[in-house]
Amino acid sequence: MLLTAEETARAARFFTDGITCLATRPVRLMEVCGTHTVAIFRAGIRQLLPAAVELVSGPGCPVCVTPNEYLDTAIAYSRRPGTIITTFGDMLRVPGSESSLMAEKACGADIRIVYSALDSLAIARDNPGQAVIFLAVGFETTAPTAAATILQADKQGLTNFFVLSAHKLVPPALKAILATPATKVDGFLLPGHTAAISGLEPYRFVAGQFGVPAVVTGFEALDILQGIYMLLQQLQQGQAELQNQYRRVVKTEGNPAARDILDQVYQPAGTGWRGFGEIAGSGLELTAAFRRFDAQAALPLTVAGSREPAGCRCGEVLRGLITPPACPCFGRHCTPEQPVGACMVSVEGACAAWYKYGQGRWSCE
Repeated sequence: MLLTAEETARAARFFTDGITCLATRPVRLMEVCGTHTVAIFRAGIRQLLPAAVELVSGPGCPVCVTPNEYLDTAIAYSRRPGTIITTFGDMLRVPGSESSLMAEKACGADIRIVYSALDSLAIARDNPGQAVIFLAVGFETTAPTAAATILQADKQGLTNFFVLSAHKLVPPALKAILATPATKVDGFLLPGHTAAISGLEPYRFVAGQFGVPAVVTGFEALDILQGIYMLLQQLQQGQAELQNQYRRVVKTEGNPAARDILDQVYQPAGTGWRGFGEIAGSGLELTAAFRRFDAQAALPLTVAGSREPAGCRCGEVLRGLITPPACPCFGRHCTPEQPVGACMVSVEGACAAWYKYGQGRWSCE
């Protein structure tokens, strides 16, 4: 149901007044998803909150958490003769250890931006003499589309289509954060779109095992304000539950059809995260039945050792240990025009959001 402007303003006042009344002690809440981070800045939600409520960004930007090892591998494949790389646009400008996909493209590598994994199949069909490698980056939200694309490639008998998988699962990263006492998170705003696929069950451990309140939250400003309000209600009452603010989209059971496709093509595996290192069971690798589409299995190559940019503290930003202005590079050596770290590149990156919407820029002046 659409609200009028007056109804929206009234609801926003209800939640902000309620948050102010409930914020009787300092609390630190993590918005896990990069889309939440951008929505919070865009709507000016930080300015509406009392000083006792601190919002900190989490590891929910897929481009940001993809480590340099993956980027260096993608760059190495782009230099491979007879190879076409297909990727979402965000990945192009992320710096690897020595280069970036954009720099390689400028030097002549065949790297093409696609808007869906399925676009890569048409490129593979049109270029039968070349290997087409899709950079499969994302969380539970985008992984089903990649899985469906692999099923299509199998059905069409394509032998020159491959994926370089960096798909990740959000719950294992949350467990890693909760196992790090230095993070000090009092509650989580959980990503509504990943829960729409996985359902609520994978997130119950947050409250059940660690005693931390969590609310699955939508992406409108009112959704986020209500999610914060629900977290503060739990904290004031001494409760720790998993609640669903985004009921109009997220069902308890998630999306069984999408999960069925995922289960056909992928299986959980350990994978590396920027700032975290390898987290057990947090990635998705192709099952034996579809491993012929795995670029690293079908087209093995050697990649030199990777390294993170000097001075960059993206890893600590992604774990919620610091806010972007605490990084010595932020706004000085690292800007959207000349990014040092991935968090300044992606449209969902915390550093990019802090810089674009002003607060971070002011803090470093």
